[in-house]
Amino acid sequence: MKLEFHHINFVSRDVNAMHAFYTDILGLADIAAENFPRTEETEDAGYGGNIRFATDGGMQMHLAERDLSVAFKNGHTINPVDRGHIAFRTDDLAEVLRQLERHGIPYSDYGTTFAKTWHQVFFMDPEGNVVEVHQEVDPPATTP
Repeated sequence: MKLEFHHINFVSRDVNAMHAFYTDILGLADIAAENFPRTEETEDAGYGGNIRFATDGGMQMHLAERDLSVAFKNGHTINPVDRGHIAFRTDDLAEVLRQLERHGIPYSDYGTTFAKTWHQVFFMDPEGNVVEVHQEVDPPATTP
């Protein structure tokens, strides 16, 4: 099982101001939202908040609109857009889940609820910081 840092997620009431800070003032590059195909939000699932992206060329920043109801709406305990989170990409999500279960660490498996091509799982470290681990997956087939 390989893990690599992928992104840090900050949440905000004003995503555009946060994005301007990191790009205009600190000089990070914008990443077009089109590079991140999102799953469609419905009345009882998903997340439709504003998200912007920036990078230093390696690590990414995901700047998301705070939404305190996301966990409830999606039937989970952990809310990744309450205080934000740090994210890792893995090549073996099943092994990550086995590790969490072996150590009695509860997690929220959001699957592809937020991103069409990422299977995302969220859990907390010993201090209550939210951690995401995701694995790339094939996008769902589209019907003509």
